[in-house]
Amino acid sequence: MSNPPWSQELLEKSDLITPMAIRVAATLGLSDHMAAGAVTVETLAREADVDAIALGRLLGHLVNAGIYRRLPDGAYEPTDLGALLRDDLPQSGRDWLRLDGPTGRGEAAVFRLLDAVRSGEPVYSALYGQEFWTDVESDGALAEAFARRMAASMRWVVPELLAQGHWQSVRHVVDVGGGSGDLLAAVVDATPGARGTLLDLEAPAAAAERDFADAGLQERCRAVVGSFFDPLPADGDVYLLSNVLLNWPDDRAAEILRRCAEAVRPGGRVMVLEGLLDVQTDQTDLDLRMLIYLGGRMRTTEQLRELAAGAGLALRRVVDLGPVRSLVELTRA
Repeated sequence: MSNPPWSQELLEKSDLITPMAIRVAATLGLSDHMAAGAVTVETLAREADVDAIALGRLLGHLVNAGIYRRLPDGAYEPTDLGALLRDDLPQSGRDWLRLDGPTGRGEAAVFRLLDAVRSGEPVYSALYGQEFWTDVESDGALAEAFARRMAASMRWVVPELLAQGHWQSVRHVVDVGGGSGDLLAAVVDATPGARGTLLDLEAPAAAAERDFADAGLQERCRAVVGSFFDPLPADGDVYLLSNVLLNWPDDRAAEILRRCAEAVRPGGRVMVLEGLLDVQTDQTDLDLRMLIYLGGRMRTTEQLRELAAGAGLALRRVVDLGPVRSLVELTRA
């Protein structure tokens, strides 16, 4: 007897094999090994250093999933979808999916979602022995991969942010928790007369300094080592918080906003760039990831308004920047 239609739909939505199989392919670099042309299972197994029989079974499932195709001679090549797992493509998803990267390690913690729902606390450290940020910062390869991921995500945001205007009069931009500095560099480069200050921990700040020099912006941009829970560089016209607040529970997020309110010059702005649950309504999966990884959360516009008010800031406008982020503009109340 076959499963009723509702049962089949439920099973498909709850499938764990296909998502994990794709992540294994990304981790092994299978699409990169096929970049020069179709490859047999035996050759692919040697290049990836895996068992050929098990690899053939993995590829069999990924053919059904539309990631690879099997040619008449038995060799395999990526479909258009599978090609997105190649490292050398600008739109590559490999860094996001590989199990030995920061996101992949975080995804493994999803299996402890039940514990997170029961406790209301993050569960990442229960799996890896230390909190997410400590884990990333203590491993150079993880930190580099995370920086690449953040830089890639910024490429889609910068044009929308700059299109909002009001940049002509800006003279000092402070990027709070700015990572490797791609967002700040793009804003300063597009704003004649502006200078930028990036604040982050030691490893990302050092990476940002190198990137500023590579971009020829070392005279206009600088990186300082520090915590956004401490006093921030003062008198900025704009304080950027890109995907920062959602990493933290309300009390800690309010502290960050309070530091921005203290530092921003009169008439200046605090710009929050992250998804809002009532605008980017399909981002509920990210909301759960924030719980699992960090104990943070996504918020609605009203929740962010209340958080800002408690820190001495007033919400002036919200701009939908697409499926992933909104721009929330705050000023001193």
